[in-house]
Amino acid sequence: MATIKRYPFARHLRTAPTSHVLHLHAGRLRHDGAGLAFWFRPLSAVISEIPVDDRELPLVAHARTADFQDVAVQVTVSFRFEDPALVAGRLDFAIDPDTGRWTGNPLEQVAHLLSELATGQVMDALAGMTVLEAVTSGGGALRRLVTEGLLADERLASTGIQVLGARIGSVRAEADMERFLQTPAREQAQGEADKSTFQRRALAVERERAIAENELANRIELALREQQLVTQDGANARTRAGEAAAAALIEANAAAERQGLLAEANAHSTRIVGEAEGAAEAARLAAYAGVDREVLAALAMRELAGNLPSIGNLTVTPDLVTGALAGLVGTKGA
Repeated sequence: MATIKRYPFARHLRTAPTSHVLHLHAGRLRHDGAGLAFWFRPLSAVISEIPVDDRELPLVAHARTADFQDVAVQVTVSFRFEDPALVAGRLDFAIDPDTGRWTGNPLEQVAHLLSELATGQVMDALAGMTVLEAVTSGGGALRRLVTEGLLADERLASTGIQVLGARIGSVRAEADMERFLQTPAREQAQGEADKSTFQRRALAVERERAIAENELANRIELALREQQLVTQDGANARTRAGEAAAAALIEANAAAERQGLLAEANAHSTRIVGEAEGAAEAARLAAYAGVDREVLAALAMRELAGNLPSIGNLTVTPDLVTGALAGLVGTKGA
């Protein structure tokens, strides 16, 4: 928007470099260009300001496809005012000499014009497509058709408007149709998900089977080793029993031999002692042979006295003396 400063009987206008100004005074062109600054009289001046920068117009175009389905297309049209003098002659871009604002709504007129033309191009393009082609094409073919149609439009060229291009933001069908179109993709995605889940489960089952097989193999190996251990323990026990029996037999044989030797030694010793005692007894008896009875009796009494216990007090009674004497007499008489 132009900046206008008010002074008595005159005004001063200054515009941006992206604004083209046409100043008419008394029907004659006094100023024509972008980024101007000049003085003018408000009562006799007619000024138009046309923006010359690139502009974008977003819109939503509704159309019907070849299979009679309603589709909403989000379109963004880029444009610029290529011939400001031609635009000012076709559209009202006049500004108020006091405020610098447009007296009308020229940009709304341009937006309405571009919307109608873009919508018509979208409808013509979608008329030869099915809803599936329109939704799945990604907007490339539709963008090309809309851009070519707008560039070839004579009304825009005669108005001084240059279309730079068109972009397709999205192509959307009705909600029910979108759900219908999304069903195969969802089913395919679900199928892929189920396939992945099945593969994960199969892999898990395979891993569990491998783990179970490893555990079973370990158990079998442990059982075999335990069997070998039991067999070896039995063999060791039998060997220990055999060795113990052999040792016991050797010890018993040794004990028996010791007992036999000891018995033989004892018997030999007893025999020798008996023989010695017999010889001594025979010698003693041979010594007493031919000795008188009185002498033998005296020796016997002495031997008896030697074997009697010690007597502290002896009481001699007449009966004892009488009996002794009678015995002694009897012995002599014999």
